[in-house]
Amino acid sequence: MLVKMKDICTKVGSGATPKGGNNAYIKTGITLIRSQNIHDFYFSHDGLAHINDEQAAKLNGVRLEEDDVLLNITGDSVARACKVDNSVLPARVNQHVCIVRGDKRKVLSSYVLYYLQMKKPELLMMASSGATRNALTKGMIEELELDIPSLQEQKKIVSLLDDIQCKISNNNRINRNLSEQASAYYENWKMSLTGEAVELSKVIDVRDGTHASPKPQDEGYPLVTSKHLFEYDVDLESPNKISQDDYDKTNERSKVEYHDVLMSMIGTVGVVSFISRQEINFAIKNVALFRTSQREELAYYVLLFLKSKDTKQYIKSCMAGSTQQYISLTELRKIPIIVPGEEIKAFNLVIKPIIDMICANVIENRRLSELRDTLLPKLMSGELDVSNLDI
Repeated sequence: MLVKMKDICTKVGSGATPKGGNNAYIKTGITLIRSQNIHDFYFSHDGLAHINDEQAAKLNGVRLEEDDVLLNITGDSVARACKVDNSVLPARVNQHVCIVRGDKRKVLSSYVLYYLQMKKPELLMMASSGATRNALTKGMIEELELDIPSLQEQKKIVSLLDDIQCKISNNNRINRNLSEQASAYYENWKMSLTGEAVELSKVIDVRDGTHASPKPQDEGYPLVTSKHLFEYDVDLESPNKISQDDYDKTNERSKVEYHDVLMSMIGTVGVVSFISRQEINFAIKNVALFRTSQREELAYYVLLFLKSKDTKQYIKSCMAGSTQQYISLTELRKIPIIVPGEEIKAFNLVIKPIIDMICANVIENRRLSELRDTLLPKLMSGELDVSNLDI
C-alpha cells in the first residue's frame, strides 16, 4: 500500500540550538543530539553535547522516545539517518536533526530507517535543489511516498537487516569500551615518561594532502577530505573520485600507507583515523598525515597521543577561522611530544592487541555493511520474497 510519510508518522520535526551555542553546553545533563552524532545506520557518541533542565524544557517539543529515527536535514551530512541509541535518553535534538517517529500501529521504526536509507540518493537530490546549502524541509519529508506492507511482513523484512545491524552495533559498543580502556592506560602510562618535549615533526613525518582540486570522475581513486574521517576508519564510498593521472600527482604529499594516522584539519577538527589495512589506494585533501614508518614502534603511541585530551586541548587552542574552523600544518608540526625510550615496548604489549581488535571489528563492520547495503533494496522492493520466512 502506497502512503505518504505524514500518514504513518506521529512526529516529523527538528529542534534548536540553545542560546549561547557551544558555550551553553555542560558536561552532564540532558543529551542534545547534533548532526555529527548521526551517521548512516549508526549513532555516534563522539562529541555528544549536554544541556541543563531549563534549556531542555524549552525543547520539550523535540523530546526523543525509544527507537526514534533521526535524519540529518542540513549541511554536508544531509540525509544521513539512524535510530537513536536508547542509552542516551532523555535527549533532545537541535535544528539540524529531524525526528521521524512512525506510528507503531502502522509501521516499524526500523522499516522507516531502512526506507530512508534506500531513498538516500533521492533525498540528496531533493536537498541540493535549494539555492544555498543542502537542506531537507519538513514538507519534503512528510510528502515522501513509501510502500507499506503488513506489520508481519515488515517484521520479516527488518529481521534480516536488523540481525546484521545488531552485530555492527555490538562491534561498535565493544570498540567504545576498548577505546576507553586504551585511553585510560595511555593517560596513566604517560605519567612515567621523562625527558624534554620536542616538536612532533622532529620525531615523525607530518604532512598534509594535495593542495590541488582535481576534477571529479565517475570512476577512479577516492579523494578523502576531513568530513570522510571516522574514529579508526575512513569513508571510501562517499568521496569524489579522481583519475589515475591526478592520483599519481598527489602521491608525494598524500598517498596513504599502512599504519599512517590521519587527522581532520577543517570543520570538525581533530577526528583521528588509523590505517589498519595494508592494501589501500586513496588520496587526501584537508587532512593531516602522521607517518611513523621511520620509527614503527611509535605508531600506536602517536595514535593515542593525538587522541588524548591534552593534545585535543592543544589543537583547540591553535585553531583559526571565524566561519569554519581549521588548523594549519605548521601548528600540527609544533605539537610538543615526549619521545619514549625502552618503555615503549611494554606500552605496545598492552596497547597493540587492543587497537588491533578495534581495527578488526571496524573491518568486519565494513563487510557487514556491504552485505546489508546489497540486501536492503532487494528486500524493500520485494525482489527477495520473505513470505515463507519464520520469525
